[in-house]
Amino acid sequence: MKIYPVILSGGAGTRLWPLSRAVLPKQLLPLVTDKTMLQDTVLRVSGWPELMAPLVVCGNEHRFLVAEQLREIGVTPLGILLEPVGRNTAPAVAAAANYLRAIDPDAVMLVLPADHVIDKNVPFAQAVAQAGALVADGALATFGIVPQAPETGYGYIHRGERAAGSDTAYQVDRFVEKPDRATAELFVADGGYYWNSGMFLFRAEGYLRELAEFAPAIADAAEAAVRLGYRDLDFCRLDEAAFSSCPSDSIDYAVMERTRHAVVVPADIGWSDVGSWSALWQVQQGDAQGNVQRGDVYLDGVTNSLVRAESRIVAVIGVNDLVVVETPDAVLVAHKDQVQRVKQIVDHLKSKERTEHLHHTKVYRPWGYYEGIDAGDRFQVKRITVKPGEKLSLQMHHHRAEHWVVVSGTARVTCGEKVSLLSENESTYIPIGMNHRLENPGKVPLHIIEVQSGSYLGEDDIVRFEDIYQRA
Repeated sequence: MKIYPVILSGGAGTRLWPLSRAVLPKQLLPLVTDKTMLQDTVLRVSGWPELMAPLVVCGNEHRFLVAEQLREIGVTPLGILLEPVGRNTAPAVAAAANYLRAIDPDAVMLVLPADHVIDKNVPFAQAVAQAGALVADGALATFGIVPQAPETGYGYIHRGERAAGSDTAYQVDRFVEKPDRATAELFVADGGYYWNSGMFLFRAEGYLRELAEFAPAIADAAEAAVRLGYRDLDFCRLDEAAFSSCPSDSIDYAVMERTRHAVVVPADIGWSDVGSWSALWQVQQGDAQGNVQRGDVYLDGVTNSLVRAESRIVAVIGVNDLVVVETPDAVLVAHKDQVQRVKQIVDHLKSKERTEHLHHTKVYRPWGYYEGIDAGDRFQVKRITVKPGEKLSLQMHHHRAEHWVVVSGTARVTCGEKVSLLSENESTYIPIGMNHRLENPGKVPLHIIEVQSGSYLGEDDIVRFEDIYQRA
């Protein structure tokens, strides 16, 4: 049996603001280890003899970051499917199933969200093997996490009769929405309820067959999105019109709650979906006072808290059970019991048409990144880093001029018809309306300071004429 890991890397992770943002969501951040959650997920299923290269499904805006993070850990994916819009898990998995079925009609899919923690890899592998035996007989398997506490932030799965031919798995009796505290306590005491992990194992053909029966509109739209999709560099773009027309629904609602073939495999694997700052505190090893800290942090008389500093020293004195998260443009201070209300902050930022929920001051691009340093009336200052051998698009601006100063490295600058090389401490000027391009022809990163001046300095004042990354 060939098993293809399907890594779902969509979502915005708003409950982990201000670290997680729309352009850089939690799965692309190093939250628990020194690797990002996507990288940890991919490495977790690398090296198993029965597992093939992973297939990653992500949003279009994250494509270059996903590809770069896979390169960093030395993993070549089977493919990267780009969703033009988010449509929840059922359509995303349906697109992956159609893609895999065209490669291998007998493909088995191990569906894994990219932003979960699993501490016990051996029991996880054993659970997958147990599910595989049932999938071979036509089952659609989900993994039910053995509950460690009456958690109200998770949905639950109630087991039914023991699955035929298995001593460890059960038929699914029903899925249960997130309960209140009293109900969750009853579930844990009952012993027949599991946390719904959102992880699955099934044949691609089997999933598509059940989807066609219970959610034919999703099945048809996903099939068309793959059939009409096309290659773009190293990515597979799903057809925008077909996928956008697809109804939005989860695997649970669309298939697993309706199919007669659903089974649940109990799994005690040290699992967490890291859905809040308090959950992140729980899955990390704290110090003797129960504190989890990262970055330049000073603590005095602090207990059972999570303190994270991204850009400066953060000093915390005489408090308990707090979450303190500092980024260059935002700071969160919350009691651990109140972190579910972080989403309200994101909603507030959206309503005020602010940008702190969208991106950080450091913004990643396929050629490198830029970072805002200062801004005021009619000016803006950025630090730009271009990776060796990479280049920005050939572009122009209607409303701003730019001054570039090379801090280190070598820059090849196109300005109109003129092409020149600039070294450390040299500078150039790009007038308004002039076609221009910045390249790094060297072997080391290029660092420049860019000073923009003009009547409008938004990132949407870019007219691209040529781009090696095929951006619009």
